[in-house]
Amino acid sequence: MATMSLYLFVAGGLSLLFAFAMHVAHATILAAARATPARLAGAGADGGSITVSDDRRPGAMAGSFALAGTWLAAILLGGSMLLRAIIVGRGPWGSMFEFSVAFAFGIVAGYLFLCRRYPIRGLGFLPLGVALFLVGYAATLPSQILPLVPALDNAPLLTIHVAMAMISYGIFATAFGAAVAYLVQGPRDRYAWLPSHRVLDEVAHRAVIIGFPVFATMIILGSWWASIAWGRYWGWDPKETSALVTWLIYAVYLHARTARGWAGRPAALMLVIGFAAVMFTFFGNLYFSGLHAYSGLN
Repeated sequence: MATMSLYLFVAGGLSLLFAFAMHVAHATILAAARATPARLAGAGADGGSITVSDDRRPGAMAGSFALAGTWLAAILLGGSMLLRAIIVGRGPWGSMFEFSVAFAFGIVAGYLFLCRRYPIRGLGFLPLGVALFLVGYAATLPSQILPLVPALDNAPLLTIHVAMAMISYGIFATAFGAAVAYLVQGPRDRYAWLPSHRVLDEVAHRAVIIGFPVFATMIILGSWWASIAWGRYWGWDPKETSALVTWLIYAVYLHARTARGWAGRPAALMLVIGFAAVMFTFFGNLYFSGLHAYSGLN
């Protein structure tokens, strides 16, 4: 079963690579087509114009392949995690390898969730690029199943606490992608192949609205777990501190957005900074000593 889980991980990584490439191709074809809009229409027999059907629009096939590859990657990575969970009897994120795979899965799932409501396929290569990086990083880590470090040996809290991190990180990645696209697009919609600046701003805001309470719940559960494992609710451990800073950045974003109507470029820049903080929270325990450690890696 462990071997099958590893095979599904490899297949999921290859599917994610394919989906990323198709998203890049989709965006590239759309950009080229917008430069030559005559391709979108042809002359009818009577000299009038005819509209090309949706399935024949430039980039439509690449877009379909991109979405199919993303769903396949989600299914394969999810299947790999499920098998691993059955083996270990808890959430499959007790090691840096497992958490990296879970983070990548969270990004893919978050993107697919928001993609069902918003036309954001043109920016899909941004969050999927981050997910692909995480899968590639996971491939360099030890994948064997090792005993948990003593502080992590709490299956219910490990499963729920880290699942909250996986979900919120993944959704914040899509907010990051929308923010970067907004900075490229600008308030005057410079590029017709990207979603409009209003859509990008709304997607980023909606993603944070969804991810923020999940992230806050993760911190609260982590504090409870810290009390059980280390006898204190908060100790300014590097990972705890970086998680708090990350929470504050997104809290300021939501407050400024709601109370002061702060949107546009400043809000997008704050979301880029926020996701940089997310990545630091994820990787920081590798470079700063603290009580947060994963099996096989400090």
